[in-house]
Amino acid sequence: MTAAAPAALAIQVDGLTKSFGELAVLRGVDLSVRAGSICALLGSNGAGKTTLVRILATLLRADSGSAMVHGWDVQAGAADVRRAISLTGQFAAVDEVLTGRENLVLVARLRHLKQPGVIADQLLARFALTDAGGRRAGTYSGGMRRRLDIAMSLIGDPPVVFLDEPTTGLDPQARAEVWQIVSELASGGTTVLLTTQYLEEAERLATQIAILHEGRIIQQGTLAELTQLLPAATVEYVEKRPSLEDIFLALVGNTGKEDR
Repeated sequence: MTAAAPAALAIQVDGLTKSFGELAVLRGVDLSVRAGSICALLGSNGAGKTTLVRILATLLRADSGSAMVHGWDVQAGAADVRRAISLTGQFAAVDEVLTGRENLVLVARLRHLKQPGVIADQLLARFALTDAGGRRAGTYSGGMRRRLDIAMSLIGDPPVVFLDEPTTGLDPQARAEVWQIVSELASGGTTVLLTTQYLEEAERLATQIAILHEGRIIQQGTLAELTQLLPAATVEYVEKRPSLEDIFLALVGNTGKEDR
């Protein structure tokens, strides 16, 4: 089996359904994600975001409909899909007993890559974790652990990355660090499907937005296209004050240094 020729769409979903017993979670999802874009999948708790991601990552099987990821059918070409993707869940999947470097080396070896130590060192440097690379991951802060988790998911340079609520539970500074990483991924040509409940996160990062509600995509497009769905705004003079997050980051600073 060979993959389809590289297309403008990295993810194509048509009529996807999934139920758990009597509970219908996905009720005919249609979604198109352009290659090299950041697509924010928005939805409240229970909307089906994680279920959709798990199907696209071949961890669940849909009841009906079809889905293609990087030219491969998620059912017929599941093994090829797995080689083309990485998945970072809501909770960092690092081994807390191992050091940061050992976590990276382990994943590189599992992917049968050459020079796993070199790969680990490059990623530690890229994610500002070099000084902490010899420490057990269990001693890392939440932001450091999340950076390590994302670094592990990028081993092998997968063209499609799924990030399932990657900034849940992080403080504003750590969240900003993750946002920077995600932006850099897309700048390098990686397609990112990001599930989030934070609307500001979607506004900051996404080149396209899809809104999942009661098991269906009720709207998708760019932020500008979605904004046009509402009546035109009236212009009023409002004195804008800095947000608490603006104040926090200004006082703390975003130095890029590792947490201790």
